[in-house]
Amino acid sequence: MTRQILVGGVPIGGGAPVVIQSMLNTRTTDVEGSLRQIRQLKAAGCQIARLSVQNMEAARGFAEICAESELPLVADIHFDYKLAIAAAEAGASKIRINPGNIGGEDRVKAVVEVCAQKHIPIRIGVNGGSLEPQLLEKYGHPTAQALVESAFSHLELLEEFGFYDTCVSMKSSHVPTMVAAARLFRSQCDYPLHIGVTETGPVRMGMVKSAMGIGALLLDGIGDTIRVSLTDDPVQEVFAAKDILKAAGLRQEGVNIISCPTCGRTRIDLIGLVNQVDAALKDCNKPITVAVMGCVVNGPGEAREADIGIAGGDGWGMLFEKGQPVEKLPYDQLLGALLQRIEAM
Repeated sequence: MTRQILVGGVPIGGGAPVVIQSMLNTRTTDVEGSLRQIRQLKAAGCQIARLSVQNMEAARGFAEICAESELPLVADIHFDYKLAIAAAEAGASKIRINPGNIGGEDRVKAVVEVCAQKHIPIRIGVNGGSLEPQLLEKYGHPTAQALVESAFSHLELLEEFGFYDTCVSMKSSHVPTMVAAARLFRSQCDYPLHIGVTETGPVRMGMVKSAMGIGALLLDGIGDTIRVSLTDDPVQEVFAAKDILKAAGLRQEGVNIISCPTCGRTRIDLIGLVNQVDAALKDCNKPITVAVMGCVVNGPGEAREADIGIAGGDGWGMLFEKGQPVEKLPYDQLLGALLQRIEAM
């Protein structure tokens, strides 16, 4: 079991459920826009949000946002240690830094001291795209070993200052490297891990890479908090994270939809029907499995483990529960009957 940190009251590590994070894409100087996006993220299921604090004007905006935020906020800091101190003073629930790019040890110590005083955890963020020159020279390129060595060097520095309230992330745009780094780190250390694949590309590939990298580690029991990085609305990151956790068997709340890939027996618009069911149940938090199958030949049998489902025929269809037929209906009544029955469950 890993150590545990508390981010604004949200436990990370130590056996706590995996926590979903995202990052705002608003300007931190846009207080109202940022607060609006935070509310949207919370409604989608996000538990912690991160904001970029790139200058003192942003730090002032961050303070206003912290005062009204419905989620614990992480200040994302690069280069200027004074911004980390300002964010801590402003009410940050966690500070994300790369100790290698904010100056000498005295500056890191200054950040550590204010975080220790205010009981604010620090996330050490190691990224394959910004490794220390000496590690790139040693390993030739951003290998898993290089990422882990970088993380340990930063951890050791914080420990020298008596600070242990730390979380670590080692991200790469190369999925095998990210996975290998997390596995290697976990085999040697019990600090909680924030996992995710960075710079994943377009949405389709971003989803695939994130599911592979995050999913592989979750199935190994590795990962205390996750962020799915997508070039899209941050709310979509949260939905993707929830889906990954459900697929890994780590979250039960919400509907799990199963459907067949269609074949020559299909006589209904299964793709359209599945999309309708998905949209209709997006906000349903009942821990149920719903099947949408293309034919009545194999539908109920293949989906016998589903709590409820529908299977299409030629102009008609069947509603079934636990693999047992319940009602035969015209095709245009299937969706309504399914949703009504789910509502009553």
